[in-house]
Amino acid sequence: MNAPTAQPAGGRPAHGYAAVTELPDIKEYGAAKDGAPQSSEKRLFFELLVYTGCSDPAAASSALKAAGLESVLYLDATDPRGIGVLLLAEDPSVFVGQARAVLCAEPFRSLTPRPEMTMIGRTYSTGFEQDLEEWLLRKPRRNAFNPELPWAVWYPLRRKPEFELLEKDEQRKILFEHAKLGMGYGAAGFAHDIRLACHGLDRNDNEFLLGLVSSQLYPLSRLVQDMRKTQQTSKYIQSLGPFFVGKVHSTVQR
Repeated sequence: MNAPTAQPAGGRPAHGYAAVTELPDIKEYGAAKDGAPQSSEKRLFFELLVYTGCSDPAAASSALKAAGLESVLYLDATDPRGIGVLLLAEDPSVFVGQARAVLCAEPFRSLTPRPEMTMIGRTYSTGFEQDLEEWLLRKPRRNAFNPELPWAVWYPLRRKPEFELLEKDEQRKILFEHAKLGMGYGAAGFAHDIRLACHGLDRNDNEFLLGLVSSQLYPLSRLVQDMRKTQQTSKYIQSLGPFFVGKVHSTVQR
C-alpha cells in the first residue's frame, strides 16, 4: 500500500508535490543472521572535552566517579597541566544534562576549556558486521576502557567531496586498503581503534572521528604515519586533526 500524499496544513495536497513513496530508514544494519539482516536503533555517542590549567587530576577524577558518568580521564601528553575528558552515552542528552552539571561545577569550573579540541561522534555500521551490537556498543567501550591500552590518540577527519563521486566499488577498494592496515595493527596487538561518524555534529563539519589506543605511544604514531601512504589519506582527505594525545588516568565504567 502506498504511503499517504504529503499534505500541508488545511489538508489539501501541496501543488507540485509527489506522493511520499518511501520513508527514510535510519537504523544501523549488519550482516544477515538466521536469514535476515541484523538491525539496531542503538548507538554509542562519544564526546572528548579538553582542558588546561589542571594541577590536580585526582580531583577531576573524583568528580567524574561521584557523578557515575561513563568516562575516561586522560592526562594530556602535550600539556603538563592539560586533561581530556572522554564521555560515553547511548543517550546524548547525558552530555547536556548530567555531564553539564558536573563540568560546570568544581573542579572543572576553575579549569580553562579548549573548545578547539572538542570532538564528538557516534558509532555506526557498514552493513557487514557479523555481530551488530558488539560493533556498536560493546567493542568501542572495551577499547576505551581496556587497562592494557592506556595510550590514546583522538582526531577528526573530513574527506574531499570527490570521494563521494567515485563508483561504489572504487570506494570500497580504497576503504579496504585503509581498513586492512588498521586490522593488521590490531592483529599484531600494536593498536586498536574506535571508529565514529560525526556528520552534522562537529563544529568544523568533519565527517569521522577516530580514536586509536595502544599499550605504548609509538605504535599509534607509526600507524598514523603508515596511513599517510594509503589512497584515502594521500588523495581523498581534505582535513585531518587536531590531534589529542593522552594517557589514561582513570575510568568510570557503566
